[in-house]
Amino acid sequence: MSKPSSTTYPPYFQKYIDLVPDEDLMSGFTNQTAIIQNLLVSISEEKSGYAYAPGKWTLKDLLQHVIDTERIFCYRSLCFARKETFHLPGFDENDYAANASANERTWQSMAEEFVAVRQSTELLFKSFSAEELTRMGIANNIPTSVASMGFIALGHVYHHKKIIEEKYW
Repeated sequence: MSKPSSTTYPPYFQKYIDLVPDEDLMSGFTNQTAIIQNLLVSISEEKSGYAYAPGKWTLKDLLQHVIDTERIFCYRSLCFARKETFHLPGFDENDYAANASANERTWQSMAEEFVAVRQSTELLFKSFSAEELTRMGIANNIPTSVASMGFIALGHVYHHKKIIEEKYW
């Protein structure tokens, strides 16, 4: 599945899709695996509690956000692929972060969780037929395709990797 048309996702996700260097969704997942693993092992337990400014997320908070968001994107994708007619809600990332106990966990446990979540994401998208990838659903009052959700998930990770490199190092 190649990069989706801008008519199949909310405009505010364009910035994520633009960050994905791959034109093929499954190649994108495969190619991002080593990038994720290298990033996760480059962060120590000590560094994982760092926030670059008062009131900003720690690296643990940020990783928990990435994990939570990936799960939400997968849920949306599954619903859309299965022709869910109910409009799915949006979510407030700051409320989720405030209610997640990320800073009480070890970095290692969080890194392992994210790798497992990503493996599950990749398997989910591999399971979709070409027709299912084109299906649309509504989340946060905006129509989005299954394939777009996959590219958005990839771009979301690239987005936060860039933030880590620019603000946390």
